[in-house]
Amino acid sequence: MPPQRPRAALRILVLDIGGSHVKVALPGRPDEVEVASGTRLTPQKMLRKLRPVLRGERFDRVSIGYPGIVVRGRIVSEPAHLGRGWAGFDFERAFHRPTRIVNDAAMQALGSYHGGRMLFLGLGTGLGTALVLDGEIEPMEIAHLPYKKGRTYEDYVGEAALERLGHKKWQKEVRDVTCLLTAALEPEYVVIGGGNERKLRRLPPKSERGDNRNAILGGLRLWDPAATAPRSGRRGGSARA
Repeated sequence: MPPQRPRAALRILVLDIGGSHVKVALPGRPDEVEVASGTRLTPQKMLRKLRPVLRGERFDRVSIGYPGIVVRGRIVSEPAHLGRGWAGFDFERAFHRPTRIVNDAAMQALGSYHGGRMLFLGLGTGLGTALVLDGEIEPMEIAHLPYKKGRTYEDYVGEAALERLGHKKWQKEVRDVTCLLTAALEPEYVVIGGGNERKLRRLPPKSERGDNRNAILGGLRLWDPAATAPRSGRRGGSARA
């Protein structure tokens, strides 16, 4: 019996969709690319922005981190910080490739995970949350739950809260929220990512800093669980449609 040829590595396109930009990781390239997003970004507009970035690129699979509720790989709610038309949009048809979609915090959590029971908190435009237990990931929608004074958790630790409260008070709120969720969910460790973690001078107890590039690793792990290291390179280039 002739020896079997080794399977070629999957070429995976990873999209990390955020409130201010979409990060794009192209197969075989060390640097990520960014395209602008914002409150008017629809899936159709995103695809138009991506067209020049993807021209000539080859990929077999697509991973998408989406800032909203995803159930069984389907977007079921519109995002808080983007345009409309995302719920039910058929990305497999749009890309003509097998596509897996997860909540964006879940994708970064998957890329940040290194065993045990982990809580992930993503401090970005809003608040992303996910719990990973023995490799099984559970996205959560804690951000919009009531917290105090008629406001939600996101109202105290999101980007708008940083501007409203100022740096010092915002850091205290992040610490209080992290300690509260740690006591409730009992993780072995907490990863704080999402970009604004860089603005924390001191981390809450049991916490470690994440890295936004881990979202790309999480996207690779959606198709290849053995992926173990984030891509090296710059923190995002730029691309304009």
